[in-house]
Amino acid sequence: MPTRVSRAVQVELNRDRVLEAARRVFLARGYGGATIDAITEEAGFSKGVVYSQFAGKADLFLALLQQRVETLADQNDRIVHELSGLDAVLTLFRAAEQRAREQAGWARLLIEFRLVAARDPEMNRRYAQIHEQTVTRFAAALQRAVGTWQSPLPPREAAQFILTVVSGMTLERAADPAALPSPLVESILTDLLRVDVRSGG
Repeated sequence: MPTRVSRAVQVELNRDRVLEAARRVFLARGYGGATIDAITEEAGFSKGVVYSQFAGKADLFLALLQQRVETLADQNDRIVHELSGLDAVLTLFRAAEQRAREQAGWARLLIEFRLVAARDPEMNRRYAQIHEQTVTRFAAALQRAVGTWQSPLPPREAAQFILTVVSGMTLERAADPAALPSPLVESILTDLLRVDVRSGG
């Protein structure tokens, strides 16, 4: 006889299923092309199930983004736990750049959403709150990686700069996959940040 799960557990399972369906639809169709109808069909649920947990398409995307921010921040924390100094900083950049290459669909999707959100004050406010977590945790990882911060850019601005570079590389490589070779960008970052290679202890 199948084991029955509690209502709370079933609700959480349904939520995960809807989010995974939304992720597939967003990646296949883009933010603009995705619809609640397509997501409910992909998940195998009625609209009622989706709307019982999410207010709409933007709500679904932001929930996915929140999950991703937490996952990537945890990965960055592991990097600075194992490395320090310039090695850690460059490894953080390489990890972000590699994700942008290997998961280009998501990287472009996020850029698309940011443009849509910029035209909607409430959506942009909610996006900005989640993005702030990205910046704050990335800056904290940089600070832990470098014991004595010698860069002219404070950790927060350094984090914003690296995130901006990776986003820009995503756009350039959509037109020219060979644009901005990684060693060149790493050399520029090294010169600009001028980090102390000593560990923070």
